[in-house]
Amino acid sequence: MSKIKNRFEQLAVKGEKALIAYIMAGDPNLSETCKIVLELEKAGADFIELGVPFTDPVADGPTIQKAAERALHQGVTLPLILEHVANLRRKTTIPILLMTYLNPIFAMGRNAVCGLEHFFKEARRVGVDGVIIPDLPLEEAKECLHWSRRYRVDLIFLVAPTTPLERVEKIASYTTGFLYYVSITGITGASIKNIASVTKRISEIKSLVKIPVVAGFGISTGEEAKAVSRVADGVVVGSLFVKTIETAKQEADILPILYQQTASLKAAILS
Repeated sequence: MSKIKNRFEQLAVKGEKALIAYIMAGDPNLSETCKIVLELEKAGADFIELGVPFTDPVADGPTIQKAAERALHQGVTLPLILEHVANLRRKTTIPILLMTYLNPIFAMGRNAVCGLEHFFKEARRVGVDGVIIPDLPLEEAKECLHWSRRYRVDLIFLVAPTTPLERVEKIASYTTGFLYYVSITGITGASIKNIASVTKRISEIKSLVKIPVVAGFGISTGEEAKAVSRVADGVVVGSLFVKTIETAKQEADILPILYQQTASLKAAILS
């Protein structure tokens, strides 16, 4: 059983829903990223999602794009992130997900296929539990599926509000760990306009699939997290944390603010 599946089962036994905390790896720096991960876990996060900085992040809004730029300016790369995950594994067992585009993965090898194999092999070695690739359509995922299964790293697919339910079922049959529901037809950081329509769609999807369904994009307040988690198995919050990291006047200020935000979100989900 994967660590992701095991964590969802543990939460279900307690009647709880998952809080997945997203941050950009390397922002403000990789050393601080490790401290932030441990603080988020201490405050109640159930999973950590680490963004991999990339020059053309088509799914990300301005807040996360700027975080990626800051990380890239410091020379942060996917191989460096993987080594810092290995360091984190000496301090925590929390499930760790990577959200990356295909190009950084391909760059890890002499060619695309070689890069895929090397990436999933290294991900397994350092303790990555799941991978989310926003620019990977199911029809082009054969090699990724092969290597993710070979090295037992969950490959998590996304579906959108515009995805037909028939296609949702098909995608859900391939995804492992959980199915990621993108709550808005837009980029990260945009707000949810109609919570009722989001929760209705999640309910429809959950009636069709057996795997956990997690909602992300547009969730930044306790009220939103609470409403969505009533039907979803978990929520992803990212831009809120990334913005906090960007605006903190000193690095020393980051951890207590992030702790309070995480604890508040988890409390809202549990209420």
